[in-house]
Amino acid sequence: MGLIPDFLAERPPVVTVFKRLRRIQTQNGTCEKRYYSVPAMHSVHNVIQNSPLYGSLLRVKLLVDGLAPSALIASGQNTHQHGVGEGDTVISDNSELTPPSQSGQKWSVSSQGIAYMAAGMFLFAAVDTQAKFLTDTLHPVQIAWSRQFGLVIGVLILLAIRGTSILRTQHPRLQIARGVLAAGSATLFILAISYVPLADAVAVSFVAPFIVTVLGALVLRETVGIHRWTAVIIGFIGTLIVIRPGLGVIHPAVMLVLLAATLYASRQILSRVLSGTDPVTTTFTYTALAGCAVLSVPLPFFWQWPTTPTEITLLISTAAMAAVAELLVIKSLEMAQAVVVAPVHYTLLIWGTMYGYLVFDQLPDLWTWVGATIIVASGFYTLHRERRAKKRKKS
Repeated sequence: MGLIPDFLAERPPVVTVFKRLRRIQTQNGTCEKRYYSVPAMHSVHNVIQNSPLYGSLLRVKLLVDGLAPSALIASGQNTHQHGVGEGDTVISDNSELTPPSQSGQKWSVSSQGIAYMAAGMFLFAAVDTQAKFLTDTLHPVQIAWSRQFGLVIGVLILLAIRGTSILRTQHPRLQIARGVLAAGSATLFILAISYVPLADAVAVSFVAPFIVTVLGALVLRETVGIHRWTAVIIGFIGTLIVIRPGLGVIHPAVMLVLLAATLYASRQILSRVLSGTDPVTTTFTYTALAGCAVLSVPLPFFWQWPTTPTEITLLISTAAMAAVAELLVIKSLEMAQAVVVAPVHYTLLIWGTMYGYLVFDQLPDLWTWVGATIIVASGFYTLHRERRAKKRKKS
């Protein structure tokens, strides 16, 4: 269908209409984007001059197609004057009709990405809660393996949908290393929450973005300004407030959370390296396969057959929820930029606190809330500065 109604499509003088977009350099030096139609047997200029009705019909058709009337002329001129005026210079000429503004659509897509990420974080918090519950009777290695096996199920789903193309990678060793780091961080975190309240462990785990900033500067030679270094220092101070070392307030196993956060940060550094060549689905695939494989090595030494319906149900639930959560995160990153959805990660603290209270009757004390607030605020500020730094690079 052309840009005019179908019932006029066979009537002269218009026979065939091509959709075009030109950037126009006008006489006064301004640059404008103008949308117009090219009939097969007439020049644009003649059509506009000889058929004023055509411009009106074009405007109506654009409205039907969901485009703003201003799509005819981005500068806001009358819609029947969408040709190239005398003295104007064509800067570029594209063959496809491109709407001048899609900000509403982009926001809608970003909102969906945020929603997917929020749902993923909610499920991950549920996975951590179930893992903590299972540590009373099962070894953390077995629980972590079950979680990774759930990710493998997610990989099988992706393979069925997208085919074996997701296995193509230019850096197989880095992908495998990332999977090993993922398995190690998950195992250490599950081991830690068998002793540490869930909300406290989640709060301390938020030190990972600060470690990513440090490793990015040391390993990737990224430029880190004074603002982000200040945020990193303040974030570490917030972590010390939560842990309060030497006071015996929190179990020493909280140090395992710090180690898990360090492995997680190292995994994120590898993600930055891989993002330039491999898609998110490929990285997820190798992380799941490598993580499950590496945990399968020590698994026979810790395996214990689940004996109660509760254990069986929770193991299956942990695997299934982990798979769904990872797929939601992948979908989120495909729909929105990472800097847009990254702050949603902090909702883990909300869900961790809620689950900790409902399931284990545990609530953080005042100083844990103070430290967690400092960590989250510093994390948000770090994300803000990173976003500004990326904008400056693009400009």
